Amino acid sequence: MRLVLKFLKPHWKLCVVTVLLLIIDVAGALYIPTLAAEILNQGTSGATFDALLGTGAQMAAASLLSGVCAITGGYTCAMLSARLGKDMRVAVYEKSLKLSIYDFRQFGTASITTRTVSDITTIQFAVTSCIQMILPVPVIFVIALALSFSLDVEMGFILLAVVLVVLILAFIIIKSASPLFKRLQKLLDRMSTVLLENITGVRVVRAFNNERREEKRMAESFANYADTSIRANRRFANLDGLSFFCINFFVVTVYWLSGGRISSGHLQIGDITAVIEYAMMVLFFLMMAQMVILTLPRALECCERIREVLDHSPEITDMVTENPKETEADDKDKEVLSFRDVSFRFADAEENTLHRLNFTCRRGETTAIIGGTGSGKSTIALLMLRFHDVTAGSIRLNGTDIRQVTQEYLRDHIGYVQQKAWLFSGTIADNLRYSSPEATDEELMHAADVAQAGDFIRSLPDGLNSYVAQGGTNFSGGQKQRLSIARALVKKPELYIFDDSFSALDFKTDAALRKALAPETKDAAVVIIAQRVSSIRHADQIIVINEGEMVGKGTHDELMENCPVYKEISDSQTKEA
Repeated sequence: MRLVLKFLKPHWKLCVVTVLLLIIDVAGALYIPTLAAEILNQGTSGATFDALLGTGAQMAAASLLSGVCAITGGYTCAMLSARLGKDMRVAVYEKSLKLSIYDFRQFGTASITTRTVSDITTIQFAVTSCIQMILPVPVIFVIALALSFSLDVEMGFILLAVVLVVLILAFIIIKSASPLFKRLQKLLDRMSTVLLENITGVRVVRAFNNERREEKRMAESFANYADTSIRANRRFANLDGLSFFCINFFVVTVYWLSGGRISSGHLQIGDITAVIEYAMMVLFFLMMAQMVILTLPRALECCERIREVLDHSPEITDMVTENPKETEADDKDKEVLSFRDVSFRFADAEENTLHRLNFTCRRGETTAIIGGTGSGKSTIALLMLRFHDVTAGSIRLNGTDIRQVTQEYLRDHIGYVQQKAWLFSGTIADNLRYSSPEATDEELMHAADVAQAGDFIRSLPDGLNSYVAQGGTNFSGGQKQRLSIARALVKKPELYIFDDSFSALDFKTDAALRKALAPETKDAAVVIIAQRVSSIRHADQIIVINEGEMVGKGTHDELMENCPVYKEISDSQTKEA
């Protein structure tokens, strides 16, 4: 509840207007039965036509005022809900951008998506329903009881007793259903996860003929959700039946008592109609409130899930607010990035993944990192970008510990091409400008030519304006890699990181790209993480990683002489070739 109030606070004026309109609407709706009873009483007592007409005019005015307030209140309530949803989604999205890879893994992609879309939609619906259906209940309850007691004290007490019984039943049933709604949200996460896996991994599913297995897994998650939902809804179905019984019991009681009251002169016929109308309105809104209350346990659980994201402390945070001033490099051999006794361990691991790494990446030089699968090569790239913080030692950018600069400043100096190329939906130009929005078409095509992507871009009917599907699925793996490399080149950073970015290229394209890359990166440091020796043999220094340890450093020729691990990798690839 505090979470919702926090996001409603900036819109307090709209909240006040909505509540005032709601109160006027409810008061007008309750005033109409009073006037109707007065007309009925006047008609049975022989009042003049002018008196009846005057009361009718009051009814018309009350109806008009109530209707206008209801329409305007519905509009302001919808506006309030929309603004609340927008603010909450922005907050969750901005917080998700600050989460580290490990943080994100704790929540899960499907869960973050569900929280941002489905959970906030549930909260919006609950807020709208509470304002329109639950908030009027105490207002109607107080006014209706006051009017009922003013007509007949005994009738007022009966109405009060019936309402209290309904409220107690609602409280008991809601309390018993609350755990079921918590389970429903977890099952919704599970459904999203399984569905996302099936959609994104559809090729693997089909390749292994596992459609039936995945259908069974999906059906199981659907069935669990349906069973829990039925159990929760069954409880509220019982509440509906009991509430209707209470309504009918009150109506029968009123009619049973009213005969004696009328004959004794304590009540008029119109007063009976008014009391029943008050009761019907109170119990109607109570019924509507019960339907809304169906969403409250679920909405509260959604609020808790949103709060978990917003209150989560990111693993990676900026320790400073100001960055060092930019200085021109007087020495072309000046170090750009250096690892000093760096060790790293994942938060959920018992042993270090990397052990005491020491090397320097200098401007104008290419540093290559090679090693077997699972040796920790890609982890080194993630540490350079500060997607994780080192466990021991330090990584320095231009002599400054990267923990002493902001993440934005650090990544402004780095052009990163990841192992699995990813493109965004839009056009090729949009993707290449992702790193530099102001780049011209000529700069884009130059970067594409260096990345060996220029020819295939020109062969497309729309060139740079050609459509790119989400993830670049309408391009081959090699084309996606070359576009990703071109995107990094457009940025013109101080440090390039190519994380196994040439793996989908043939040897001829690989060689041409490396040749064209050399003059483009002469004023920057280049880090190439690779599995193929042919991609790195011309590097100025090669770092050999084995089981998280640096077991060799030097040129290709030096390592072939004094590093058995590197020689073994080279010989195995030569034999394969």
